[in-house]
Amino acid sequence: MTSLKEQNEQMIQEVLEVYPDSAKKDRAKHLGTSDSTCASSCITSNRKSQPGVMTARGCAYAGSKGVVFGPIKDMIHISHGPVGCGQYSRASRRNYYAGKTGVNSFGTMNFTSDFQEKDIVFGGDKKLEVLMEELETLFPLSKGISIQSECPVGLIGDDIEAVAKETQAKTGKVVVPVRCEGFRGVSQSLGHHIANDGIRDKMIDNRADDDSFEGTPYDVGLIGDYNIGGDAWSTRLLLEEIGLRVVSQWSGDGTLSDIELNSKAKLNLVHCYRSVNYIARHMEEKYNIPWLEFNFFGPTKIASSLTEIASKFDETIQEKAKQVIAKYEAQWQAIIAKYKPRLEGKKVMLYVGGLRPRHVIGAYEDLGMEVVGTGYEFGHNDDYDRTQPDVKDATLIYDDVTGYEFEEFVKKIKPDLIGSGVKEKYIFQKMGIPFRQMHSWDYSGPYHGYDGFDIFARDMDMTLNNPCWQKLTAPWLKSA
Repeated sequence: MTSLKEQNEQMIQEVLEVYPDSAKKDRAKHLGTSDSTCASSCITSNRKSQPGVMTARGCAYAGSKGVVFGPIKDMIHISHGPVGCGQYSRASRRNYYAGKTGVNSFGTMNFTSDFQEKDIVFGGDKKLEVLMEELETLFPLSKGISIQSECPVGLIGDDIEAVAKETQAKTGKVVVPVRCEGFRGVSQSLGHHIANDGIRDKMIDNRADDDSFEGTPYDVGLIGDYNIGGDAWSTRLLLEEIGLRVVSQWSGDGTLSDIELNSKAKLNLVHCYRSVNYIARHMEEKYNIPWLEFNFFGPTKIASSLTEIASKFDETIQEKAKQVIAKYEAQWQAIIAKYKPRLEGKKVMLYVGGLRPRHVIGAYEDLGMEVVGTGYEFGHNDDYDRTQPDVKDATLIYDDVTGYEFEEFVKKIKPDLIGSGVKEKYIFQKMGIPFRQMHSWDYSGPYHGYDGFDIFARDMDMTLNNPCWQKLTAPWLKSA
Protein backbone atom coordinates (compact mmCIF):
# COMPACT_ATOMS: atom_id res chain seq x y z
CA MET A 1 0.00 0.00 0.00
CA THR A 2 1.45 3.36 -1.02
CA SER A 3 1.98 6.05 1.60
CA LEU A 4 0.26 9.43 1.53
CA LYS A 5 3.57 11.03 0.55
CA GLU A 6 3.93 8.69 -2.44
CA GLN A 7 0.30 9.29 -3.45
CA ASN A 8 0.72 13.07 -3.37
CA GLU A 9 4.01 12.96 -5.26
CA GLN A 10 2.45 10.74 -7.93
CA MET A 11 -0.50 13.17 -8.15
CA ILE A 12 1.89 16.09 -8.67
CA GLN A 13 3.59 14.29 -11.55
CA GLU A 14 0.22 13.53 -13.17
CA VAL A 15 -0.86 17.17 -12.92
CA LEU A 16 2.42 18.38 -14.42
CA GLU A 17 2.10 16.16 -17.51
CA VAL A 18 0.07 18.79 -19.37
CA TYR A 19 2.98 21.27 -19.44
CA PRO A 20 5.79 21.57 -22.00
CA ASP A 21 9.10 20.22 -20.70
CA SER A 22 10.55 23.60 -19.65
CA ALA A 23 7.40 24.64 -17.77
CA LYS A 24 7.08 21.19 -16.22
CA LYS A 25 10.65 21.36 -14.93
CA ASP A 26 10.09 24.80 -13.41
CA ARG A 27 6.71 24.09 -11.82
CA ALA A 28 7.94 20.83 -10.31
CA LYS A 29 10.23 22.88 -8.06
CA HIS A 30 7.20 24.71 -6.57
CA LEU A 31 5.16 21.62 -5.69
CA GLY A 32 5.85 19.02 -3.07
CA THR A 33 4.90 17.49 0.25
CA SER A 34 5.79 18.69 3.71
CA ASP A 35 8.80 16.97 5.19
CA SER A 36 10.43 17.92 8.48
CA THR A 37 13.81 16.84 7.14
CA CYS A 38 13.98 19.48 4.43
CA ALA A 39 11.30 22.18 5.11
CA SER A 40 11.77 25.08 2.68
CA SER A 41 14.51 23.34 0.73
CA CYS A 42 11.79 21.05 -0.67
CA ILE A 43 10.00 24.01 -2.24
CA THR A 44 11.24 26.80 -4.50
CA SER A 45 9.58 30.14 -3.78
CA ASN A 46 9.73 33.87 -4.54
CA ARG A 47 10.42 33.31 -8.23
CA LYS A 48 8.79 34.73 -11.35
CA SER A 49 5.50 33.13 -12.31
CA GLN A 50 5.35 31.08 -15.49
CA PRO A 51 4.19 33.27 -18.42
CA GLY A 52 0.80 32.24 -19.75
CA VAL A 53 -0.54 30.57 -16.61
CA MET A 54 -3.16 31.99 -14.28
CA THR A 55 -1.53 33.28 -11.08
CA ALA A 56 -3.27 34.74 -8.03
CA ARG A 57 -0.38 37.07 -7.28
CA GLY A 58 -0.57 40.84 -7.04
CA CYS A 59 2.06 43.47 -7.86
CA ALA A 60 4.49 45.61 -5.88
CA TYR A 61 1.98 48.49 -5.86
CA ALA A 62 -0.60 46.15 -4.28
CA GLY A 63 1.88 45.16 -1.59
CA SER A 64 2.73 48.75 -0.71
CA LYS A 65 -0.50 50.66 -1.17
CA GLY A 66 -3.01 47.88 -0.69
CA VAL A 67 -1.36 46.26 2.33
CA VAL A 68 1.17 48.31 4.27
CA PHE A 69 0.41 51.99 3.62
CA GLY A 70 -3.28 51.91 2.71
CA PRO A 71 -4.71 51.21 6.20
CA ILE A 72 -2.78 54.10 7.84
CA LYS A 73 -5.91 56.12 8.34
CA ASP A 74 -4.84 59.71 8.98
CA MET A 75 -2.51 59.92 5.99
CA ILE A 76 -3.57 60.44 2.38
CA HIS A 77 -2.23 57.81 0.00
CA ILE A 78 -2.01 59.00 -3.60
CA SER A 79 -2.13 56.41 -6.36
CA HIS A 80 0.16 58.19 -8.83
CA GLY A 81 -0.81 56.97 -12.28
CA PRO A 82 -4.01 55.92 -14.09
CA VAL A 83 -7.24 55.73 -12.07
CA GLY A 84 -7.72 51.95 -12.25
CA CYS A 85 -5.09 50.83 -9.74
CA GLY A 86 -6.30 53.23 -7.08
CA GLN A 87 -9.93 52.30 -7.59
CA TYR A 88 -9.23 48.58 -7.53
CA SER A 89 -7.22 48.85 -4.30
CA ARG A 90 -9.65 51.20 -2.54
CA ALA A 91 -11.47 49.71 0.44
CA SER A 92 -11.24 46.16 -0.90
CA ARG A 93 -9.57 44.60 2.15
CA ARG A 94 -12.01 45.69 4.88
CA ASN A 95 -9.33 47.44 6.96
CA TYR A 96 -11.68 48.76 9.65
CA TYR A 97 -10.84 52.09 11.28
CA ALA A 98 -12.34 54.54 13.72
CA GLY A 99 -12.65 58.16 12.58
CA LYS A 100 -14.58 60.50 10.33
CA THR A 101 -13.92 59.65 6.70
CA GLY A 102 -12.81 62.72 4.75
CA VAL A 103 -12.08 64.70 7.90
CA ASN A 104 -9.41 62.90 9.92
CA SER A 105 -9.48 59.44 8.30
CA PHE A 106 -9.03 58.61 4.64
CA GLY A 107 -8.66 54.84 4.36
CA THR A 108 -11.62 54.16 2.07
CA MET A 109 -11.11 57.16 -0.22
CA ASN A 110 -9.40 57.02 -3.62
CA PHE A 111 -6.82 59.72 -4.28
CA THR A 112 -5.31 59.50 -7.75
CA SER A 113 -3.41 61.69 -10.20
CA ASP A 114 -5.59 60.07 -12.91
CA PHE A 115 -2.98 59.85 -15.68
CA GLN A 116 -4.16 60.61 -19.20
CA GLU A 117 -2.22 60.11 -22.43
CA LYS A 118 -0.64 63.57 -22.23
CA ASP A 119 0.71 62.78 -18.75
CA ILE A 120 2.48 59.73 -20.13
CA VAL A 121 4.01 61.85 -22.91
CA PHE A 122 4.94 64.98 -20.95
CA GLY A 123 5.28 63.56 -17.43
CA GLY A 124 3.06 63.77 -14.36
CA ASP A 125 5.30 65.77 -12.00
CA LYS A 126 3.47 69.08 -12.46
CA LYS A 127 0.10 67.42 -12.11
CA LEU A 128 1.29 65.79 -8.88
CA GLU A 129 2.40 69.17 -7.50
CA VAL A 130 -1.05 70.67 -8.17
CA LEU A 131 -2.70 67.61 -6.60
CA MET A 132 -0.65 67.99 -3.43
CA GLU A 133 -1.63 71.64 -3.09
CA GLU A 134 -5.31 70.79 -3.56
CA LEU A 135 -5.13 68.05 -0.93
CA GLU A 136 -3.72 70.44 1.65
CA THR A 137 -6.61 72.84 0.98
CA LEU A 138 -9.34 70.19 0.98
CA PHE A 139 -8.08 68.00 3.84
CA PRO A 140 -6.13 70.18 6.28
CA LEU A 141 -6.41 67.62 9.12
CA SER A 142 -4.44 64.97 7.26
CA LYS A 143 -1.16 64.16 8.99
CA GLY A 144 0.86 63.34 5.90
CA ILE A 145 0.93 61.92 2.38
CA SER A 146 2.38 58.89 0.68
CA ILE A 147 2.93 58.83 -3.09
CA GLN A 148 2.32 55.30 -4.36
CA SER A 149 3.89 54.90 -7.80
CA GLU A 150 2.07 52.93 -10.47
CA CYS A 151 3.78 51.32 -13.47
CA PRO A 152 3.85 54.34 -15.84
CA VAL A 153 5.70 56.45 -13.27
CA GLY A 154 8.71 54.14 -13.39
CA LEU A 155 8.63 54.00 -17.16
CA ILE A 156 8.52 57.77 -17.79
CA GLY A 157 10.78 58.73 -14.88
CA ASP A 158 8.64 61.11 -12.81
CA ASP A 159 10.74 62.66 -10.04
CA ILE A 160 8.37 61.96 -7.16
CA GLU A 161 11.16 62.44 -4.63
CA ALA A 162 11.58 66.09 -5.65
CA VAL A 163 7.85 66.74 -5.46
CA ALA A 164 7.68 65.05 -2.04
CA LYS A 165 10.60 67.10 -0.71
CA GLU A 166 9.09 70.36 -1.96
CA THR A 167 5.64 69.58 -0.55
CA GLN A 168 7.03 68.58 2.84
CA ALA A 169 8.96 71.86 3.03
CA LYS A 170 5.79 73.82 2.22
CA THR A 171 3.37 72.01 4.55
CA GLY A 172 5.62 70.74 7.32
CA LYS A 173 3.88 67.37 7.04
CA VAL A 174 5.44 63.99 6.33
CA VAL A 175 5.48 63.15 2.62
CA VAL A 176 6.76 59.70 1.65
CA PRO A 177 7.64 58.92 -2.00
CA VAL A 178 7.26 55.17 -2.59
CA ARG A 179 8.81 53.56 -5.67
CA CYS A 180 6.40 50.64 -5.76
CA GLU A 181 5.73 50.45 -9.49
CA GLY A 182 3.76 47.30 -10.15
CA PHE A 183 6.31 45.70 -12.46
CA ARG A 184 8.99 45.62 -9.75
CA GLY A 185 9.87 42.23 -8.31
CA VAL A 186 7.97 38.99 -8.82
CA SER A 187 4.91 39.68 -6.64
CA GLN A 188 3.40 42.02 -4.05
CA SER A 189 6.09 40.83 -1.62
CA LEU A 190 8.63 43.35 -2.93
CA GLY A 191 6.01 46.06 -2.41
CA HIS A 192 5.91 45.17 1.29
CA HIS A 193 9.67 45.55 1.48
CA ILE A 194 9.70 48.87 -0.40
CA ALA A 195 6.93 50.21 1.86
CA ASN A 196 8.88 49.12 4.95
CA ASP A 197 11.91 50.99 3.63
CA GLY A 198 9.82 54.15 3.16
CA ILE A 199 8.53 53.91 6.72
CA ARG A 200 12.05 53.29 7.97
CA ASP A 201 13.50 56.31 6.13
CA LYS A 202 10.70 58.86 6.57
CA MET A 203 8.57 57.92 9.59
CA ILE A 204 9.88 55.50 12.20
CA ASP A 205 12.65 57.78 13.50
CA ASN A 206 10.62 60.99 13.73
CA ARG A 207 10.06 60.82 17.50
CA ALA A 208 12.97 58.63 18.51
CA ASP A 209 14.57 61.52 20.42
CA ASP A 210 11.28 62.75 21.95
CA ASP A 211 11.75 62.52 25.72
CA SER A 212 8.23 63.75 26.49
CA PHE A 213 6.75 60.29 25.99
CA GLU A 214 6.28 58.52 29.33
CA GLY A 215 7.00 54.86 28.78
CA THR A 216 6.27 51.81 30.94
CA PRO A 217 7.95 48.38 31.13
CA TYR A 218 4.86 46.91 29.44
CA ASP A 219 4.79 48.94 26.21
CA VAL A 220 4.42 46.87 23.05
CA GLY A 221 4.06 47.55 19.34
CA LEU A 222 1.39 45.65 17.41
CA ILE A 223 2.53 45.61 13.79
CA GLY A 224 1.48 43.83 10.65
CA ASP A 225 -2.17 43.48 11.69
CA TYR A 226 -4.38 45.14 9.09
CA ASN A 227 -7.60 44.97 11.11
CA ILE A 228 -9.45 42.83 8.60
CA GLY A 229 -13.01 42.80 9.90
CA GLY A 230 -11.74 44.19 13.23
CA ASP A 231 -8.96 41.64 13.94
CA ALA A 232 -6.53 44.18 15.40
CA TRP A 233 -9.16 45.41 17.85
CA SER A 234 -9.72 41.84 19.10
CA THR A 235 -5.98 41.35 19.43
CA ARG A 236 -5.48 44.61 21.28
CA LEU A 237 -8.19 43.76 23.82
CA LEU A 238 -6.42 40.50 24.73
CA LEU A 239 -3.01 42.15 25.00
CA GLU A 240 -4.39 44.87 27.26
CA GLU A 241 -6.26 42.29 29.32
CA ILE A 242 -2.99 40.60 30.30
CA GLY A 243 -1.59 43.98 31.38
CA LEU A 244 0.35 45.20 28.35
CA ARG A 245 0.07 48.69 26.86
CA VAL A 246 -0.15 48.93 23.07
CA VAL A 247 1.69 52.14 22.23
CA SER A 248 1.85 51.50 18.50
CA GLN A 249 -0.71 49.70 16.33
CA TRP A 250 -0.29 49.71 12.57
CA SER A 251 -1.21 49.69 9.96
CA GLY A 252 -4.80 48.52 10.59
CA ASP A 253 -6.60 51.43 12.29
CA GLY A 254 -3.11 52.91 12.55
CA THR A 255 -1.93 56.50 12.49
CA LEU A 256 1.27 58.33 11.69
CA SER A 257 1.72 58.84 15.43
CA ASP A 258 1.46 55.07 16.01
CA ILE A 259 4.36 54.48 13.64
CA GLU A 260 6.44 57.32 15.09
CA LEU A 261 5.95 55.95 18.61
CA ASN A 262 7.00 52.41 17.68
CA SER A 263 10.59 53.18 18.59
CA LYS A 264 9.42 53.48 22.22
CA ALA A 265 8.10 49.90 22.48
CA LYS A 266 9.79 47.26 24.62
CA LEU A 267 8.64 44.42 22.39
CA ASN A 268 7.22 44.28 18.86
CA LEU A 269 4.46 41.74 18.25
CA VAL A 270 4.35 40.76 14.59
CA HIS A 271 1.14 39.41 13.10
CA CYS A 272 1.91 39.25 9.36
CA TYR A 273 5.54 38.20 9.27
CA ARG A 274 5.84 38.40 5.49
CA SER A 275 4.86 42.08 5.23
CA VAL A 276 6.66 43.68 8.20
CA ASN A 277 9.56 41.44 9.23
CA TYR A 278 11.88 43.94 7.51
CA ILE A 279 10.92 46.87 9.74
CA ALA A 280 10.82 44.62 12.82
CA ARG A 281 14.42 43.58 12.15
CA HIS A 282 15.39 47.22 11.58
CA MET A 283 13.97 48.26 14.95
CA GLU A 284 15.71 45.34 16.61
CA GLU A 285 19.05 46.43 15.17
CA LYS A 286 18.64 50.18 15.71
CA TYR A 287 16.59 50.40 18.93
CA ASN A 288 17.25 46.97 20.47
CA ILE A 289 13.53 46.16 20.37
CA PRO A 290 13.06 42.38 20.18
CA TRP A 291 10.17 41.04 18.12
CA LEU A 292 7.95 38.01 18.25
CA GLU A 293 5.51 36.50 15.75
CA PHE A 294 2.21 35.56 17.39
CA ASN A 295 -0.98 33.78 16.36
CA PHE A 296 -4.44 34.52 17.79
CA PHE A 297 -6.45 32.16 15.55
CA GLY A 298 -8.14 29.48 17.64
CA PRO A 299 -7.85 28.75 21.40
CA THR A 300 -4.80 26.48 21.15
CA LYS A 301 -2.69 29.07 19.34
CA ILE A 302 -4.08 31.94 21.44
CA ALA A 303 -3.00 30.20 24.66
CA SER A 304 0.47 29.35 23.38
CA SER A 305 0.97 32.87 21.99
CA LEU A 306 -0.23 34.61 25.16
CA THR A 307 2.07 32.39 27.22
CA GLU A 308 5.06 33.13 24.98
CA ILE A 309 4.34 36.88 24.93
CA ALA A 310 3.98 36.94 28.73
CA SER A 311 7.29 35.10 29.14
CA LYS A 312 9.04 38.20 27.80
CA PHE A 313 7.79 40.22 30.79
CA ASP A 314 7.72 39.86 34.57
CA GLU A 315 5.68 37.51 36.77
CA THR A 316 2.80 40.01 36.97
CA ILE A 317 2.13 39.71 33.25
CA GLN A 318 2.73 35.96 33.28
CA GLU A 319 0.15 35.48 36.03
CA LYS A 320 -2.39 37.69 34.25
CA ALA A 321 -1.90 35.70 31.07
CA LYS A 322 -2.70 32.48 32.93
CA GLN A 323 -5.82 34.09 34.38
CA VAL A 324 -7.00 35.29 30.97
CA ILE A 325 -6.44 31.87 29.40
CA ALA A 326 -8.42 30.25 32.22
CA LYS A 327 -11.16 32.89 32.04
CA TYR A 328 -12.07 32.05 28.44
CA GLU A 329 -11.76 28.26 28.65
CA ALA A 330 -15.46 27.64 29.26
CA GLN A 331 -16.33 29.93 26.34
CA TRP A 332 -14.18 28.19 23.75
CA GLN A 333 -15.03 24.72 25.08
CA ALA A 334 -18.69 25.51 24.45
CA ILE A 335 -17.88 26.63 20.89
CA ILE A 336 -16.02 23.39 20.19
CA ALA A 337 -18.81 21.32 21.76
CA LYS A 338 -21.30 23.01 19.45
CA TYR A 339 -19.42 22.92 16.16
CA LYS A 340 -16.90 20.07 16.34
CA PRO A 341 -19.54 17.33 15.86
CA ARG A 342 -20.58 19.07 12.62
CA LEU A 343 -17.04 19.70 11.33
CA GLU A 344 -14.85 16.90 12.67
CA GLY A 345 -12.94 14.95 10.05
CA LYS A 346 -13.58 17.44 7.26
CA LYS A 347 -10.65 18.11 4.92
CA VAL A 348 -9.52 21.65 4.12
CA MET A 349 -7.26 23.04 1.40
CA LEU A 350 -5.81 26.53 1.79
CA TYR A 351 -4.18 28.93 -0.64
CA VAL A 352 -3.75 32.48 0.59
CA GLY A 353 -1.09 35.17 1.03
CA GLY A 354 0.74 36.61 4.01
CA LEU A 355 0.40 34.47 7.11
CA ARG A 356 -2.90 32.64 6.73
CA PRO A 357 -1.64 29.44 5.03
CA ARG A 358 -0.09 28.52 8.38
CA HIS A 359 -1.76 30.69 11.03
CA VAL A 360 -5.31 29.41 10.57
CA ILE A 361 -4.33 25.72 10.60
CA GLY A 362 -4.58 25.55 14.39
CA ALA A 363 -8.09 27.02 14.40
CA TYR A 364 -9.27 24.37 11.94
CA GLU A 365 -7.64 21.64 14.00
CA ASP A 366 -9.34 22.93 17.16
CA LEU A 367 -12.61 22.13 15.39
CA GLY A 368 -11.44 18.65 14.44
CA MET A 369 -10.78 19.54 10.80
CA GLU A 370 -7.67 18.52 8.85
CA VAL A 371 -5.64 20.73 6.52
CA VAL A 372 -4.55 18.48 3.65
CA GLY A 373 -2.99 21.12 1.39
CA THR A 374 -1.64 24.62 1.83
CA GLY A 375 0.53 27.15 0.03
CA TYR A 376 1.45 30.79 -0.43
CA GLU A 377 0.82 33.18 -3.27
CA PHE A 378 4.02 35.11 -2.58
CA GLY A 379 5.82 33.23 0.19
CA HIS A 380 9.58 33.13 0.74
CA ASN A 381 11.66 30.21 1.97
CA ASP A 382 11.35 31.30 5.59
CA ASP A 383 7.55 31.21 5.29
CA TYR A 384 7.72 27.53 4.41
CA ASP A 385 10.18 26.94 7.25
CA ARG A 386 7.63 28.48 9.62
CA THR A 387 4.81 26.42 8.12
CA GLN A 388 6.46 23.03 8.58
CA PRO A 389 5.77 22.71 12.36
CA ASP A 390 2.05 23.39 11.80
CA VAL A 391 1.37 20.74 9.13
CA LYS A 392 1.52 16.99 9.18
CA ASP A 393 4.20 15.17 7.21
CA ALA A 394 3.19 14.48 3.59
CA THR A 395 0.73 17.41 3.47
CA LEU A 396 0.51 18.76 -0.09
CA ILE A 397 2.45 22.05 -0.42
CA TYR A 398 2.15 24.36 -3.44
CA ASP A 399 3.86 27.68 -4.11
CA ASP A 400 2.34 30.25 -6.51
CA VAL A 401 0.02 27.47 -7.66
CA THR A 402 -1.50 28.00 -11.09
CA GLY A 403 -5.23 28.00 -11.66
CA TYR A 404 -4.99 24.72 -13.56
CA GLU A 405 -2.90 23.00 -10.87
CA PHE A 406 -5.16 24.09 -8.03
CA GLU A 407 -8.28 22.83 -9.81
CA GLU A 408 -6.66 19.49 -10.59
CA PHE A 409 -5.43 19.03 -7.02
CA VAL A 410 -8.93 19.77 -5.74
CA LYS A 411 -10.51 17.27 -8.16
CA LYS A 412 -8.13 14.54 -7.00
CA ILE A 413 -8.04 15.25 -3.25
CA LYS A 414 -11.75 16.17 -3.00
CA PRO A 415 -11.55 18.48 0.03
CA ASP A 416 -14.71 19.33 1.96
CA LEU A 417 -13.78 23.02 2.17
CA ILE A 418 -11.43 25.43 0.39
CA GLY A 419 -10.09 28.64 1.90
CA SER A 420 -8.55 30.95 -0.69
CA GLY A 421 -9.04 34.33 -2.42
CA VAL A 422 -11.72 36.02 -4.47
CA LYS A 423 -10.02 34.99 -7.73
CA GLU A 424 -10.60 31.34 -6.86
CA LYS A 425 -13.92 31.69 -5.05
CA TYR A 426 -16.40 31.43 -7.89
CA ILE A 427 -14.52 28.70 -9.74
CA PHE A 428 -14.82 26.29 -6.84
CA GLN A 429 -18.30 27.35 -5.87
CA LYS A 430 -19.44 26.50 -9.42
CA MET A 431 -17.77 23.13 -8.93
CA GLY A 432 -20.06 22.64 -5.93
CA ILE A 433 -17.29 22.86 -3.31
CA PRO A 434 -17.85 24.89 -0.12
CA PHE A 435 -15.53 27.90 -0.12
CA ARG A 436 -14.47 30.67 2.28
CA GLN A 437 -12.71 33.79 1.05
CA MET A 438 -9.80 33.89 3.50
CA HIS A 439 -8.18 37.17 2.44
CA SER A 440 -10.89 39.34 3.96
CA TRP A 441 -13.02 36.78 5.81
CA ASP A 442 -15.75 36.75 3.15
CA TYR A 443 -17.36 39.90 4.57
CA SER A 444 -17.34 38.48 8.10
CA GLY A 445 -14.93 38.61 11.03
CA PRO A 446 -13.11 39.30 13.17
CA TYR A 447 -11.50 35.87 13.46
CA HIS A 448 -8.88 36.84 16.06
CA GLY A 449 -9.28 36.11 19.74
CA TYR A 450 -11.80 34.00 21.63
CA ASP A 451 -14.82 35.92 20.37
CA GLY A 452 -13.38 35.73 16.86
CA PHE A 453 -13.06 31.95 17.16
CA ASP A 454 -16.82 31.78 17.69
CA ILE A 455 -17.36 33.72 14.43
CA PHE A 456 -14.79 31.55 12.63
CA ALA A 457 -16.45 28.31 13.73
CA ARG A 458 -19.90 29.62 12.83
CA ASP A 459 -18.74 30.70 9.36
CA MET A 460 -17.09 27.36 8.59
CA ASP A 461 -20.17 25.44 9.71
CA MET A 462 -22.52 27.80 7.85
CA THR A 463 -20.51 27.34 4.66
CA LEU A 464 -19.69 23.66 4.78
CA ASN A 465 -23.07 22.41 5.99
CA ASN A 466 -25.21 24.65 3.80
CA PRO A 467 -27.78 22.45 1.98
CA CYS A 468 -27.27 24.38 -1.26
CA TRP A 469 -24.24 22.25 -2.21
CA GLN A 470 -26.40 19.15 -2.63
CA LYS A 471 -28.68 21.07 -5.00
CA LEU A 472 -25.93 22.53 -7.21
CA THR A 473 -24.62 21.02 -10.42
CA ALA A 474 -21.66 22.53 -12.21
CA PRO A 475 -22.69 24.12 -15.55
CA TRP A 476 -20.41 21.82 -17.56
CA LEU A 477 -22.01 18.73 -15.96
CA LYS A 478 -25.56 19.64 -16.89
CA SER A 479 -27.10 17.75 -19.81
CA ALA A 480 -28.17 19.69 -22.88
